Amino acid sequence: MMISRHLLGDRPAALAARDLTWGVDRSEPIISGISFDVAPGETLAVVGPNGAGKSSLLRCLYRYHRPTTGTASLDGQDLWSLSARDCARRVATVLQEPASDFGLTVAEIIELGLTPHRRSWARTDYEPVEDALALMQLTHLAGRDLATLSGGEKQRVMVARALVQKPDLLILDEPTNHLDIRHQLEVLAMLRALPVTVVVSIHDLALASSHADSVLVLHAGRMAAFGAPLDVLTPAAISSTFAVGTSIDRHPVTGQPRFSFHLNDPETAGDTYA
Repeated sequence: MMISRHLLGDRPAALAARDLTWGVDRSEPIISGISFDVAPGETLAVVGPNGAGKSSLLRCLYRYHRPTTGTASLDGQDLWSLSARDCARRVATVLQEPASDFGLTVAEIIELGLTPHRRSWARTDYEPVEDALALMQLTHLAGRDLATLSGGEKQRVMVARALVQKPDLLILDEPTNHLDIRHQLEVLAMLRALPVTVVVSIHDLALASSHADSVLVLHAGRMAAFGAPLDVLTPAAISSTFAVGTSIDRHPVTGQPRFSFHLNDPETAGDTYA
């Protein structure tokens, strides 16, 4: 997959978290004691059941929540020591739900990603927007009001906006949530092709295993496991974290791990539906 030079950042960043803890109430942290390293250009998948703390962790990594204790650093520099503008030049985010569109078109929303790099509002660098529209198969929707798009189309617009920001670190919170199967695979393959460090929260363990260099498993706000996908996503680990049984084999076409799940509860495990 060819990526336009207009969408490439300076260089992938090294990301590190050290004893990261955050909570609304200091006495009851939502996430606690999280430590990991992501090498430049690698992809980290964050997985875990609902309420495990995935979104809270990501908010600490893109500087929305200041950690109660511990640090998140980019190339050895604490994120909170950067100015907001410098952070925006290096870190881009794609959230689960797009923010208000403010009556803007698709192209105008994507163009907002250029803001951290501009010294004025003069339009002198529209090529990245055109390239991002083409890459995300949105060119035919460029003039449409964002509010008129489907959930999957909106999600692709938000990814395109993040790409024109040319980040060194790209953080995505459930980016495949609203996408159909083909666009899920295309977006994750595109992210792998970018020369950028990626942190992505995702529910699909098969996608996490096949597209990430490492996996961080969260459970009740704490690290349950961290490491290479096949070392971390074992039937025993999945059972203890998600309370389901798992069978793992290889996809006959791609050779990637394929996960099949069943309920551990003997009263419901045999239920079938016509």
